[in-house]
Amino acid sequence: MSEHPIELGPLPQCWKRRHLLGLEDLTAEELTAVLDKADLFKQALVAGTRRVPLLSGITNCNLFFENSTRTRTSFSLAARRLGADSIDFSASTSSLSKGETVIDTAKNIEAMGADVMVVRHRTPGTPHLLAQNLDCCVINAGDGPHEHPTQGLLDILTIRQRRGTLQGLTVALVGDIAHSRTARSNIWGLKTLGAHVIVCGPSTLVSPRWKELDVEFSYSLDDILPRVDVLNLLRIQFERQHDRPFPSVREYAHLYAMNRDRLARAKDDILILAPGPINRGVEVTPDVADGPQSAILEQVTNGVAVRMAVLWLVTSVLRAAPVGS
Repeated sequence: MSEHPIELGPLPQCWKRRHLLGLEDLTAEELTAVLDKADLFKQALVAGTRRVPLLSGITNCNLFFENSTRTRTSFSLAARRLGADSIDFSASTSSLSKGETVIDTAKNIEAMGADVMVVRHRTPGTPHLLAQNLDCCVINAGDGPHEHPTQGLLDILTIRQRRGTLQGLTVALVGDIAHSRTARSNIWGLKTLGAHVIVCGPSTLVSPRWKELDVEFSYSLDDILPRVDVLNLLRIQFERQHDRPFPSVREYAHLYAMNRDRLARAKDDILILAPGPINRGVEVTPDVADGPQSAILEQVTNGVAVRMAVLWLVTSVLRAAPVGS
């Protein structure tokens, strides 16, 4: 396992957070600080480095109450690449089944020496609640349909790497906007960094009230497609829905799937993103998902780099804090 003496420089003066709970309140300077550090980690990873031992002695706990592949695995990899210990919590085999509260569960894990809690929960606000009750760092890995800040950051990093800047770009988020925590984090981060955001999908999943967030909304992908620089294709989250929001998956794919015909009508340099998991043939056809305009696997690679950057930033604030603060 190769090590890399990466030079991150000092903790950015703008970064004073020991928690990352969302992107809504982050400034452009703070967002840029995360992206810049993630770029450095990405360079090390691409160069073949598998270990950047900056967090030796730190213990990270993935406190996941919902299923996950990419987020849980990349946080575990990010912690280990940084030399930290990483443990995975399983809700199904925990004392929650015996009536223990989420706060008590987290406090007990903290008492065992955890320095960071990476929290995913179906209830919006759960990471915020834990941040108010714990001394360790808390990172939101998705709280219901509210936010998923590291997913938003890795999407934005991928765009910045491909296009150089977010300023002036038109980015469309297409699909299940109503239930998407990824959409919300993307909206906050993209707007703060100067992009124009369009939310697009069926009328049952895209409300005109999104205009209150100063974003454009549309029910037709074909209408907006010629103007779009970046297309982020969101999964339909049937697990969060009580009623089917459209007549059939086939009809949804006919109206909103990114396929070869739509690609031919888009800008030549359009960038295709998807936070995953992708449903091939529903949000995107295989030829587009695997084509040159797609950066879907780059997003996954960038996820490790972003999570390394976030872990380093929040724990740097924690370690710099006076004892007992």
